[in-house]
Amino acid sequence: MAKKTGQARLATIFLTVFLDMLGIGIIIPIVAPLLLDTQTNLIPETTPFGQRTFLIGLLISSFSIAQFFGSSVLGTLSDRFGRKKVLIASITGTTIGYAIFGVGIVTGQLWLLFVGRMLDGFMAGNLAVIYSAIADISTPESKSKNFGLVGAAFGMGFVIGPFLGGQLANTELVSWFNYATPFWFSAILGIVNVLVIWQFFGETLLIKVKKPLSWTSGFRNIEKAFANEKLRSIFSVSFLFVFGFTFFTQFFQVYLIEKFDYREADIGMLFGYLGIWIAITQGGLIRPVMRFFSPDQVIRLATLILAAALLMLLVPEQSWQIFLIIPFVSICQGLTTPNITATVSNLADADVQGEILGINQSVNSFAQLLPPLIGGILVGFDIRMPLLVSASFMFLAWLVFTLGVRSKRRAQA
Repeated sequence: MAKKTGQARLATIFLTVFLDMLGIGIIIPIVAPLLLDTQTNLIPETTPFGQRTFLIGLLISSFSIAQFFGSSVLGTLSDRFGRKKVLIASITGTTIGYAIFGVGIVTGQLWLLFVGRMLDGFMAGNLAVIYSAIADISTPESKSKNFGLVGAAFGMGFVIGPFLGGQLANTELVSWFNYATPFWFSAILGIVNVLVIWQFFGETLLIKVKKPLSWTSGFRNIEKAFANEKLRSIFSVSFLFVFGFTFFTQFFQVYLIEKFDYREADIGMLFGYLGIWIAITQGGLIRPVMRFFSPDQVIRLATLILAAALLMLLVPEQSWQIFLIIPFVSICQGLTTPNITATVSNLADADVQGEILGINQSVNSFAQLLPPLIGGILVGFDIRMPLLVSASFMFLAWLVFTLGVRSKRRAQA
């Protein structure tokens, strides 16, 4: 009976993460076309391109900034009141955020778009709650496997979401589809998600703890990361890598729209294709690769190839040629991300694994919120900037790892 209960909880968590990520992925192809389209009534038609890209950056960053604060707050609240209550509350908030964004599109109220994205971003911090719930019901032996389940659900949502979002906004597919349709659909997914948790998810927290609620723990973790001499270099690599890849994923759409006249369906198709290769890499390719290569070797080679592949995306003059390069981007990203996390864990002492991995998550969250703040300005000057900046930061990640992390390993040996 206990085994069946645990499996039911894991299945519910898997479905929760999948639906959550599906809702997020659906929106990926929408934001840039929405604000670049001169026919919408959100922004005056005469608004210059540079101002439009600046607003894209602000709208994207509003989600990331809110998520940075939401992770620690929701995690603490789940320790106080239980995982189930906080998950229900957070996904309800996410659903309301999608609805607010949709209303903003329909009524032409730009400020509602910001309110909706900030609410969704804050509630997206519930990933910390999900990991806590898995830890509650896992043994030390099963924890890695169960965490991998979340990664699989996350990947599936990212593959299906962008493709579905592009189609839901495609007026050529269905005449009454528009920019708001993906947000109505995501809101419906949110309602389904809440009902699934309410009905099938059993509370996993046995002992509730009243921890102090802090809005600044993310900033304190950043300070700890770069004060730790032993781990400073690998945290720097993690920051540079996530910063560079986020810059690519958030603003590559602008390049595609301006150079190849991409629409929402095209963007969704491309990002779904990118996600498929990441899923293939993390689901199947990484295990045989790790039999023959160490994490250090994988990081050193993959980051350098990734930097080159991002630059190569500037070469195609026909859009179909991009699809030949994307697998190199996806495979290198899929190989590097888990190996950076493994390196962080391997360099940390056994008794501070949780704390160190939590700090690494804060570093990554901070890296994700910075690109939208500056990317919207840079891409307004030159549409190639997302790829140039992303490739530059990947090269810096390779350089810091090669000169910093590896030298520390040799010194320890």
